[in-house]
Amino acid sequence: MNKEFTAEKFWENLLILLIIAFISILGNLTGYDTGIMESIPGMLILLIVALIGVSLANIIPVNIPSVVYISLLGLLISMPASPISNVVIEYTSKIQMLPLATPVLAYSGISMGKNWAEFKKVGWKGILVACCVMFGTFIGSAIIAQIILKSQGII
Repeated sequence: MNKEFTAEKFWENLLILLIIAFISILGNLTGYDTGIMESIPGMLILLIVALIGVSLANIIPVNIPSVVYISLLGLLISMPASPISNVVIEYTSKIQMLPLATPVLAYSGISMGKNWAEFKKVGWKGILVACCVMFGTFIGSAIIAQIILKSQGII
């Protein structure tokens, strides 16, 4: 067992996941008109999968990110060979992607913002490169969308 994984770390991870789940349920309600009671079973499934994946990443002594464990576990329980796949797919399909991504990205931003010393090391050149990458990605996406929509006669 990884020496840094304690009961305190487990409860901290659970609290973070519960906050994200709560915000996601509210986002699902406001953005997609999916009722709270309708969202809870799917959100609980996602929460349990995420908690198990994060715990496995902390317990297993191999340095593999928790997202790998979460993805594999999600894949295993939702693939057709799984006896619970129909239930998992039925309930999780009521949870939209955007309400899930929003609190996760906000949490990531807050985590990065807490470490200003590391951010300062990037310097103005790193920030300039990041802005160019984001601008280039946006322009590239717009060009590809323009070409595809034009070729299909939509615009």
